[in-house]
Amino acid sequence: MRVNGIGIAGWLAAFCVFVAARNAAAAPPVERGRYLVEHVAMCGECHTPRQEDGTLDREHWLGGAPVPVQPPPFVAAWAITAPRIAGLATYTDEQAIRLFTAGVARNGQPLRAPMPQFRFTRDDAEAVLAYLRAQH
Repeated sequence: MRVNGIGIAGWLAAFCVFVAARNAAAAPPVERGRYLVEHVAMCGECHTPRQEDGTLDREHWLGGAPVPVQPPPFVAAWAITAPRIAGLATYTDEQAIRLFTAGVARNGQPLRAPMPQFRFTRDDAEAVLAYLRAQH
């Protein structure tokens, strides 16, 4: 069955995403932050080292790693390593909130590619910070 060109499976998938997002928003800050870090921002893809088979090394979750993508030839400022973000020890809370809401590092500079400059809401940024602080 199709409704407005979208099959039942498409509507079901959209509904599941909506329910997951709504449940994450109602979750305690650390759990909400986990959802944002692991399923929205996908931080582990760059900030976690990989095992020999290419899977993420959960023993070193968010412990920093070589960036898994090479820069295109036209990009000069490309990070070659993703720093440790577990614990976020080198940032004050306000610096971290600015990082997550404005894409500005603690040195006042924009983040280098390939790091996206997220524009989280203050509540989402605080949840991400709570989750990262809980990681050691």
